[in-house]
Amino acid sequence: MVKLTTYAEKMEATMRRRSTKQKNHPTFPLKLSELRQTLDSELINSQDLSFTVYKQANKKVAVFYIPYLVDQQKVEQLALQSLLDMQTEWTSDTILSEIPLALGKKDSDISSIIKKVTEGRICIYVEQENEAITYELAKSEKRGIEKAETESIVIGPQIALTESLASNLNVLNMRVNIPDLAMERIDVGKRNPKETRMIYIQSIANETDVNTMRQRLSELEVDMIEDIHMLKQYILDSSFSVFPQYVSSELVDRSVYSLKEGKIVVLIEDSPLALIAPSTFFSFFESTEDRYFHWELSTFIRILRFIAAFVTILLTPMYVVATTFHFELIPSQLLVTLGESRAIVPFPPIIEVILLELIIELLREAGARLPTKVGQTIGIVGGVVVGTAAVEAGITSNILIILVTLSALASFSTPNYIMGNTIRLIRFPLIILAAYYGIIGLMFGICLLIIHLIRLQSLGRPYLAPLYPLRLADFNKVFFRLPEQYQGKRFLSYRLKDRRLFNRREATKKKDTY
Repeated sequence: MVKLTTYAEKMEATMRRRSTKQKNHPTFPLKLSELRQTLDSELINSQDLSFTVYKQANKKVAVFYIPYLVDQQKVEQLALQSLLDMQTEWTSDTILSEIPLALGKKDSDISSIIKKVTEGRICIYVEQENEAITYELAKSEKRGIEKAETESIVIGPQIALTESLASNLNVLNMRVNIPDLAMERIDVGKRNPKETRMIYIQSIANETDVNTMRQRLSELEVDMIEDIHMLKQYILDSSFSVFPQYVSSELVDRSVYSLKEGKIVVLIEDSPLALIAPSTFFSFFESTEDRYFHWELSTFIRILRFIAAFVTILLTPMYVVATTFHFELIPSQLLVTLGESRAIVPFPPIIEVILLELIIELLREAGARLPTKVGQTIGIVGGVVVGTAAVEAGITSNILIILVTLSALASFSTPNYIMGNTIRLIRFPLIILAAYYGIIGLMFGICLLIIHLIRLQSLGRPYLAPLYPLRLADFNKVFFRLPEQYQGKRFLSYRLKDRRLFNRREATKKKDTY
């Protein structure tokens, strides 16, 4: 008999043994020695199993579990102490009725019992009986409810989701406590199924969207899902698009607002983020605090974000266009200054721009990966030192340093981190097109970008709605905000069941009292 030398070999042999002998499991009733032998042969990590035998007169009871998966204190105080204090004869029925624990269930299938033990349950078996009892006493190592970290806001509720699905469902249900709030459970994953919840308001959400999301989740054939971002990649409408097609948020307030607007929220166990669908391109420029500002200020900030996105995308490509082909685009006084600053630069504009853009990206990535205090210092000091040294060494012009800095600052104004990364990425193809074909190449790249966005969909809905297809009634939800009493309808482009938020005529009627 060959001795297994590695963990991988042991796992492979165990899986092979399971596949060939799955139908030959011993069945109850069993002696405790036979049960222990079966557990040792079927559990890969059998060395972690706690298997204890207790005696009462002529009765023997085995209590077995994996210690690091269960709440040890509850096991000892509620299960074992109650078992040992029993005055009646040990049987499955008396144990189930006298141990003060909920969710106790009888099970006669050994394969099912082994799976439950690996999920964090304890099992009690009375020798020579036809069934065992399992209790849910899994240990919960989860964060408490905290302030949101990845979505920084100033005004409004800042409570964030956590890795505990039960906690997230509790918080959402408290915020949206209505009878028709649907929370459908769909287990995703074959080897390691994880509980996934599809949440929507039944009387508002579009039935087609609900059915589409339900189908995509239920028909997903994967081994396991680690996080909501992994789940999102499996259910995308277009996997080859660089643009994010679903909003992911850790803010409870964002999820509540999306439910009210008729969208679908998807939560998964062990992920502190919610997936919101369908989403549009403009959803990634919205912030939850926009609703708490006065409408004029919200409109100004939202327009500022769109301008910043255009600046991030077009500023450095336009510099390459102007300095390579089209000097007439530059005012004459600025052209003299630009010529003097580039007189000692040995590289063409495209090399100069790409070099500086890559330096900025490296500084940004280094600042994000290092500890918080060190990362901030690296970002500030590194930018100043590298920029000054590059100008003094004649590697780049001081005007380009200003333009790249403005472009980097503008990219930070995008509320969604993933969309901000996407905007930074698409600059590089535009810079290359601008360097080789001038303004024609830049316009060609922008046209391709617009065509791609027009063809893109999110859960089957147009990605550029309400700009394409055009629906002017939804512009106040995207590009600007009106006073709340004039926003009586939901987002019409999604064709919701209930499109009306409130009666605008009644809301705007003056009812002064004298």
